[in-house]
Amino acid sequence: MPTDTTTQDITEEIRGLFDTEIGHFADKSARWLFRQKENVQGLIRILAGELEEHLDFHRLKVLNRSFVDDTLRDLQSDMVFSIPFRDATQGEDVTVYILIEHQSTVDRMMGFRLLFYMCQIWNEQRGALERSRVPKSRWRLRPIIPIVYYTGSQRWEAPLSLSAVMDVPEVLSRFVPRFDTLFLGVKETDPEALTKTDHLLGWLLRVLREDESDTGSLYDALQAALCYLDTLPAAESVQHKNAILYLYHLILFRRPETEREGLIQLIQSHTTDTEVRNIIMTGAEALIEQGAREATIENMLAVLTERFPHADVNALKLTLEAIADLNHLKQLNLSASLVPNFQAFQHRLEA
Repeated sequence: MPTDTTTQDITEEIRGLFDTEIGHFADKSARWLFRQKENVQGLIRILAGELEEHLDFHRLKVLNRSFVDDTLRDLQSDMVFSIPFRDATQGEDVTVYILIEHQSTVDRMMGFRLLFYMCQIWNEQRGALERSRVPKSRWRLRPIIPIVYYTGSQRWEAPLSLSAVMDVPEVLSRFVPRFDTLFLGVKETDPEALTKTDHLLGWLLRVLREDESDTGSLYDALQAALCYLDTLPAAESVQHKNAILYLYHLILFRRPETEREGLIQLIQSHTTDTEVRNIIMTGAEALIEQGAREATIENMLAVLTERFPHADVNALKLTLEAIADLNHLKQLNLSASLVPNFQAFQHRLEA
């Protein structure tokens, strides 16, 4: 599928979304994946292929979430899209709402959460009609396709319905709101089910599925995904670039340090894109420097503890970790062995 994303845009997105803490990787990487139209289409194809032919993914738009309260926006990890129908007689467009869930604990309140946010989306649509002074007789709210994208390791067995968190006698069941929800539990979905649609997203998710598995399972999934990437036509070079960078960062953030070098070399062997290789090499250099910083700080604290056993050495750890300049840390490390007392080291640290 053609894309209007430039190489510079991709580089900036990569640096912005993957320059993060390990604990935030799952959320940021999922958001980055679904900011690409092709991957939203791939998700729909995996979950409800019969809908794909009705929607024009070329004209997909990512909607902002200004209708969500600031406090809730920080707690909720989701994305909202507007996708026009191919056939205008079916309506203007449909809203696709993806709720991204990474916690391993299954949320039994998911049905309520979905309905709550869907109502906020509809309320925003209503407000937009009102602000546009559209006559009320012409007001139409757009349908919403809710999707739960779940990457937790625990099997999701809780129903995605409002009635699941209610004690409702049969005589009252007709008063409980009902709606269908598309659900993808990445870790519990059979690998072949992810890739049977022959869409790139499925192969990436097949690797994500094994991000905590043994080395052999992860390697096999990664190798299969890379072989699929090799079959992409030249017209899909941007998708190839994005996929390679996603896989690289997945290894970087999710696999043990002892495995990274070999897996990253495998990824590098499947791209000739100079920019991609530079990003990967820069990331490797950053890892080396990060390791050197950590080792220097650890050695420094050990020396200070040995020389000044009564001083509160650990209180310096956060201050030292905030120093980005490795050379500065090395100078302080040398000072730790030379200063006459702990106070003198503190003065040098504060200078």
